[in-house]
Amino acid sequence: HVQLVESGGGSVQAGGSLRLSCAVPGYSRYCMGWFRQAPGKEREGVAVIASDGSTTYAGSVKGRFTISKDNAEGTLYLEMNALNAEDTAIYYCAAEGYPRGSPYRGSSWCFVKIYDLANRGQGTQVTVS
Repeated sequence: HVQLVESGGGSVQAGGSLRLSCAVPGYSRYCMGWFRQAPGKEREGVAVIASDGSTTYAGSVKGRFTISKDNAEGTLYLEMNALNAEDTAIYYCAAEGYPRGSPYRGSSWCFVKIYDLANRGQGTQVTVS
């Protein structure tokens, strides 16, 4: 397992923006994404990206958040706009690679598996006030 490292969290006023970053392994066939956990709430999948470039978002962030990956830099991003207090949480990145020939079904499948991906970070706090 690989310990991923997130950065970019912080405090922002409602309506503001933040961009989270996560250094990820160079898998060629993968699920990568972000989930979050707010105090007293269940974990929530936020967004995933699959190796075919497809993405899936939670309804609560669709249209406001954008997930992307820079293959050259090996970095996963989460661009967050129009933030509100409900977005306050610890954000975790997660990633897993899949060998050729193993089961793999794209971003919707990845989204269901987000909490079970083999590698994750320690989280970065996002606070919106």
